Amino acid sequence: MNRIDALFQDRPERLLSIYFCAGTPDPEGTAQVIRTLAANGVDMIEIGIPFSDPLADGPVIQAASTRALRGGMTLRKLFNQLRDIRHDVSIPLILMGYLNPIHHFGFEEFCRNCQETGIDGMIVPDLPFKDYLSEYKPVADKYGLKMIMLITPETSEERVRLIDEHTSGFIYMVSSASTTGAQKDFDDRKQAYFKRIADMGLRIPRMVGFGISNKATYDAACAYASGGIIGSRFVTLLEEEKDPLRAITRLKADLQG
Repeated sequence: MNRIDALFQDRPERLLSIYFCAGTPDPEGTAQVIRTLAANGVDMIEIGIPFSDPLADGPVIQAASTRALRGGMTLRKLFNQLRDIRHDVSIPLILMGYLNPIHHFGFEEFCRNCQETGIDGMIVPDLPFKDYLSEYKPVADKYGLKMIMLITPETSEERVRLIDEHTSGFIYMVSSASTTGAQKDFDDRKQAYFKRIADMGLRIPRMVGFGISNKATYDAACAYASGGIIGSRFVTLLEEEKDPLRAITRLKADLQG
């Protein structure tokens, strides 16, 4: 069973997924960040693939991506850093990145390397759903990889149900149509969106991302989905501390209030 499926089967509530950008804060420290998070109560990790034009990301993750690229991070180097990660990390690992660098690497080669290094799935925010169905899904399925799709408050019910029917793993519920970035709370409109999706009776689990940074936003995500995905806040703490253990310790304290 894919590790993502196993996670949602074993622990369907209050899951914590952490995003960070590969190659930060240390160009050679990607594996150390993963191991530290896995050893300190994180349920799933999203590893960002640095890209020069990350349109869906806010300034915090854009800056991290720029630092990683300047430090020499490439997709091939990332796979090399992940070669031994499954010796001591058992939680689900997901690569998150834009289509351009994956396309240049070669999608099937990308999937093959994911399988070889123990990656469980991928999130490609700018991949059109039609292209996913016709070109990408068959290749990902061949290598046992989940392709996670995003929805926003503007996504139609028809589109949400198509995603629910044709994907697996989980649905990534973007809290708003804006870019990534920490927020203090989720207003009534966003929580109404969470409830609307929760009431649809979808087949696969959901995780809420974009804006989660504290107890209020994490609790709101967990009230309507299986858990929350935290990116910008952790990336900020990681840059401040230059140490993944201190960063995740501070973040978990924020989530406890």
